Amino acid sequence: MKAFAAAVFSLAALTAQAHEGHKGGIASEPVKAVKAPFDIVHTKITTEGNMAVFHMAVSGKAGKSKPSKTGKLAGSSVFSYVWPTTMDPSVVGFDQGAGILAFAVTSHPDFDDTPLYDENGDGNLSNDGDLWHSHWVVLKPDDACGKGALKVVDIPEGAKPKLPRTWPGLPLLIDSPGYSPLFKGGTVEVKVPFDDIGVVNAAGFDGVTSALRVNASVHSPLLCVVDVFKVASGKLTLPGKVNQ
Repeated sequence: MKAFAAAVFSLAALTAQAHEGHKGGIASEPVKAVKAPFDIVHTKITTEGNMAVFHMAVSGKAGKSKPSKTGKLAGSSVFSYVWPTTMDPSVVGFDQGAGILAFAVTSHPDFDDTPLYDENGDGNLSNDGDLWHSHWVVLKPDDACGKGALKVVDIPEGAKPKLPRTWPGLPLLIDSPGYSPLFKGGTVEVKVPFDDIGVVNAAGFDGVTSALRVNASVHSPLLCVVDVFKVASGKLTLPGKVNQ
């Protein structure tokens, strides 16, 4: 009887912790039509000292689904968990007003865009794209990707925009800062340091799960959002408030 009572108490404690983890932020109802690993049920951003914690929970196992490998860059896919924000891109080293600054956790087995890091520890810096990793990206609408669809902003040939020091060398407004995502059951979290945490505390945000695709001609627009699995707020209004 004591063992049974202890088990019940333990289950209750775990349930309470789970609900505590899902407090604040943006709550979303599960949707059967969305694949469970991308079916967002909770999104939030909190701060701990100079760290911003990007959190997303889904109805299934986060990170379970990855794109199939095609063997070539052109036409290849990227799966992503994304936090669009109201922060200006200059906060992380891009030009002011360059577009929508978003933090993203992505997987793409056909190319590697984190040349400074060896995520799988095999000594090769250029074969880790399939492992979930983090980026800052700047997004803008471009009808060339589909009416009203977003893209990662291209860098035109000859242009010299302001770029973060960990820019991976692609002709895109993308940064590969090396912050490691932590997947646990139905959640993904990433801790990101900031020199000025005040800019995060003042930000609005949303949560998105999506697929992107490299242009078949590997040309501008290079990387388009081609399938939005789910938007936490429903209409990408960025209603989330940090620490609320």
